[in-house]
This record gives sequence, structure tokens and C-alpha cells, in this order.
Amino acid sequence: MELKGKTVLLTGGTAGIGREMALQLKAKGAQVVVTGRNPERIAVMQADGIEVIEASLSDAAGVDALIAHWGERHLDVLINNAGQLVDHDFRKSPPDPDAADDCIYTNLNAPIRLIEGLLIRLQGCASAAIVNVTSGLAIAPAARQPIYCATKTGLRFYTLALREQLKDTRIRVIEALPPVVDTQMNEGRDAKKMPPAECARQILEAIEKGRDEANIGMTKALRVMESISPSLAKRITLPF
Repeated sequence: MELKGKTVLLTGGTAGIGREMALQLKAKGAQVVVTGRNPERIAVMQADGIEVIEASLSDAAGVDALIAHWGERHLDVLINNAGQLVDHDFRKSPPDPDAADDCIYTNLNAPIRLIEGLLIRLQGCASAAIVNVTSGLAIAPAARQPIYCATKTGLRFYTLALREQLKDTRIRVIEALPPVVDTQMNEGRDAKKMPPAECARQILEAIEKGRDEANIGMTKALRVMESISPSLAKRITLPF
């Protein structure tokens, strides 16, 4: 897909991987619109010439408000990038159920609801794409993040099923599986982290080249390992 001239809605686009994707999309000539919640980050993106819709995606009301705000506007590419990470570790302390609910809605329910609400816009395009950003942890889980892993695995399977449903249409369904990326979400974690600009570049490359999956960085090795020995892949990621 040629991204120049395309209209792209990118959730979670004011920081991390999303911000880098937005800037790279703009540089490629796309008309990119991002969502965000933090006023300071929104102001920075607007100063960079990026259109921002202030939106919370942690409940149905916020997602429905975004869909209503979009209205009849043309849409070529929907990138479901917004996500939350919540530690949910009974070995440390009782988990926060409200934080878990927010994580589940943002990571899983919101992308599904956005696709349901905006699919009609994509169906009217000569060439369109839905990109769901999951994680390498959608393949094999980490013990301290069971909620995050469950949501990303759920979105992965939803993406696989949706791709089959839309295979005879002009909408390509793409899954992006980042490794550990150097973003605010991963601050303080002792791990090798990919620069967000490089992760963003590889996701956009997958869109441009029409790939079904973007297995990024160490996720490539994890995918190979999981295909050979799922139990070995789990033994590697579970302590992570």
C-alpha cells in the first residue's frame, strides 16, 4: 500500500511507538490523525503538525465518542496501537481489579469496538488496512503480566479470525508484534529494548509491503522457537 495521501487513524499516537508512527506517516505524505489523553503530549503533537483527537479508550463511552467524532470522514487505515500495561502479580501484592479492567478494555475491547464502528468507512476504499498492535507476549506469556498477555493474545486471535473473514475484500488485516521497546511502558525494566522509531518503521513497512504480520526484533526468534517447541518459548518468557 502506498501511504502517501492515505487517511490514517492511529490510536495512542502521542507517545512511544505511536508517536514515532505518526511522525513517519506524516513524512510519507499521509494525513494522520492520532488519539491521546495527556494534554502536554497532545500539545506537542499539534505543534508538530499532527491532528489529535482527545479520547479515552478505557470504556465504551470513550470509544463510542471517538467513532461519533469521526463521523462520515474518509478512512483508509485504522491502526489500533493504544495499550496499557498493568502488573498483576499475586506474589507481590493484591492486584487492582479496576486497573485490570481498564487494561482489558483498552487493549482488547476498544480495538474490536473501533473496528466494528469504522469498518464501513474502510469498506468504501479501493485499498484499506486494519493494523492491530499486539506483542511478542501474545505468543508466550510473562508471569508478572497475565492481564496484558491475555489481552494481547485475545487481540491476536481476533486478528487472525478477522483476516479470514475479510480475505475476499479490499481490506488487509495486519498484526504487528513488537518486542520490548524503549517506551514509558517499559521504564525501569532490565531488558534490551528496541528504539521506538525502529519499531514504528517496521510496522509501517509491513503495511507498505502488504504483509499479514510484522514480527519485529526478537519476536522473530520467538515465533520460530514457538513453532518448534511451544513449551521452550514459554519457559523463556514466563520468568520475564
